Amino acid sequence: MLNNLEMTTQTSPGSIAAIVTAALAGMAMLNTRFAHKAEQGHPPKGRIVDVDGLEVHALVAGRGDPIVLLHGNGSAAGDFVGCGLFDELARHYQVFSFDRPGYGYSERPRDRLWTARAQAEHLASAFQKFGIERPIVVGHSWGTLVALELALLQHRPVKRLVLMSGYYFPTPRADAIAMSPPAIPVLGDVMRYTVSPLVSRAVLPAMLKTMFSPHPVDARFERAVPKSMMVRPWQLKASAEDSAFMLPSAAALRDRYQDVDVPVTIVSGDSDRIVSPKHQSMQLRTRLRKATLEIVEGAGHMVHYAQPALVAALITGPRATTVTRAQTTTSQTQTH
Repeated sequence: MLNNLEMTTQTSPGSIAAIVTAALAGMAMLNTRFAHKAEQGHPPKGRIVDVDGLEVHALVAGRGDPIVLLHGNGSAAGDFVGCGLFDELARHYQVFSFDRPGYGYSERPRDRLWTARAQAEHLASAFQKFGIERPIVVGHSWGTLVALELALLQHRPVKRLVLMSGYYFPTPRADAIAMSPPAIPVLGDVMRYTVSPLVSRAVLPAMLKTMFSPHPVDARFERAVPKSMMVRPWQLKASAEDSAFMLPSAAALRDRYQDVDVPVTIVSGDSDRIVSPKHQSMQLRTRLRKATLEIVEGAGHMVHYAQPALVAALITGPRATTVTRAQTTTSQTQTH
């Protein structure tokens, strides 16, 4: 009897490890199956082109001068469809709403660090494959960093920028730190295929509520960017990496804003609970040579859902007076 008890005690750690490993493997299989099922239920609706051996997906509509739309962290190309901006702009322009690397149906391999600059260089190559020349580039949230890097590329592939709800200067972000662990090699891989999809599904409602505040979460967004697609392990990797690279990408841009030589329209909601208009958008205006700033009253981080008609008008033709750095102090006081 005693010998049997000793054997059980000696083997129990290995048994526990085997049970845990089996449980994690089972969770990984289920999450992978759910992810593939999500893709079957929401197949790509746009064009997929090969860019240096990687698939890039974009929704494309309309004719005329090109407009490129770049979504934020955790989202996808459908974001701009949900708010109606994509279809509105396509009435008079050719519109391209891209899945940034790792989101939707665009690939994001491990062969590089996908900083804002790396994404800009990759998308600039995609522009050539899609036949896009000197577009107006619209970035939302994390997409603004990529838009700014596009404007700073040596061959200057953009005509004008529209930056919505952006993060431009490195400041502490607890949410970015909390979302970064799935980007950690090995440990992050285990997390993304096991517990992260479950945790993400649990916290998504609160995250979306904060994003859309002070308005309720728009059901059109949830239809256009399904939660089941957002929590796929490979998209969680992209989102975690973007969270980890957000502060370094903003820091890398901070001292180069004076080199942006295209017109820039900055749009921010005065009730944004994700990024501070005062510390981000208003400060950016002081650093750019050709900048306009539109503070939208009653709008939060998802300003393109709160005021899609206004945003569309600002994209097609900014109404605000261009403000140079020398004029900023007076104009910023008037904005308040």
